[in-house]
Amino acid sequence: MNKLALFGGSKFVTDKHEAMFHWPIVTEEDDAAVLDVLHKGLMSGTEITKKFEDKMATWLGVKYALGYCNGTSGILGALWACGVGAGDEVICPSMTYWASASPVQTLGAVVNFADIEKDTLCIDPDDIEHRIGNRTKVIIVVHYAGQPCNMDKINAIAKKHNIFVLEDASHAQGSLYHGKKCGTLGDVSVMSLMTAKSFAIGEAGMLFTDNKQIFEKAMSYGFYERTGAVSEFFKSDNQISDPELLKYAGVPLGGFKHRMHQMSSAVGLIQLKYFDERSAENDKAMKYFWSQLEDIPQIKPHMTTEEGCTMGGWYYPLGYFDSKSYQEGALKKICKALTAEGVPSCSPAKNKALHLHPAFNELDLFRVGKPTAICWAERDVRQGKGACPNSEDVQNYVFSVPWFKHCEAQVIDEYVGAFHKVFAQLDDILK
Repeated sequence: MNKLALFGGSKFVTDKHEAMFHWPIVTEEDDAAVLDVLHKGLMSGTEITKKFEDKMATWLGVKYALGYCNGTSGILGALWACGVGAGDEVICPSMTYWASASPVQTLGAVVNFADIEKDTLCIDPDDIEHRIGNRTKVIIVVHYAGQPCNMDKINAIAKKHNIFVLEDASHAQGSLYHGKKCGTLGDVSVMSLMTAKSFAIGEAGMLFTDNKQIFEKAMSYGFYERTGAVSEFFKSDNQISDPELLKYAGVPLGGFKHRMHQMSSAVGLIQLKYFDERSAENDKAMKYFWSQLEDIPQIKPHMTTEEGCTMGGWYYPLGYFDSKSYQEGALKKICKALTAEGVPSCSPAKNKALHLHPAFNELDLFRVGKPTAICWAERDVRQGKGACPNSEDVQNYVFSVPWFKHCEAQVIDEYVGAFHKVFAQLDDILK
């Protein structure tokens, strides 16, 4: 048996195969679109972004789309548009990227973190309802790593308690839930469109909704050039009909400036033309990869098998490790061995449980002498260790795998071989 690279043997994968992993795919068409914006001096305008918004709304199947400078700002705008303010509560999964939750604090509100389902890594619907209080305004769901949440259960809970559902669909561009696209399943959704995402256009984000009131409120909170008179000398393109919002025309509420840079929206118009085709290639490649690992009993893919559900562009592909059969820390050692064999992007899950982070427990964001989590709240919803066990344990049973952008079986088989080499010598790795 070949000696493991971890112990001084030769790497199984010797070529980096950069073309298999390079993302996004940029062509002369993208270059020309960016240079056109640059040479015309349209970087800070809105005309190209509005075209991109219209195309994205049609592609997703919603009435309204609003382009942001990044996904984090989009979540902030969506929360404000849903009425979140000081002392309110928002429910969010504990195991997610910080940007799903931190904007809540910007509004003086508090996050009540819920646990995740171990078999989906999405928010556990059964851990939501008991967290709802008098001031709960929004449930944030994250379609984690492309896996759709159980929206039937979540929407039923939200409807029962008259609470908004905000989808963070940043991982799930193109993912389907029972035939419907993620991002169309709640009251409002947000997608990050930054460079690493499966729909990558630079540094940008987008809000989607069928609710005109949410759309207009979000626009008033960071898009001064779309709300009416900017000055007596310049009239902006008014897209606001609500008279309460029109009172503030020309001044973005909160002092935020959220518009998308038009080099990004120009790239978005090109990338959208090819997104479904490229996502299908990603899907084919990742399914082939996992099909070749079915004979390794210790691991399985993080992948939906429900009818009518898909993984979209497979952003941040993950696998599960049978941690119960091994000592704590086993997965970290395995990932180290795989990396030594030339397997890229292989590590225990990178997003840790947020309910334990000091930023959500101790931070005094507004410098008023007490943590923001309890500053205006009517109850303390902070939680200690053991409150969200699946989120807290995720680094022992979830790991990242290579994200193949092309289905070239011969190349993928090299990485498959590295996995077989490592797991065939698992006992030696774990000694």
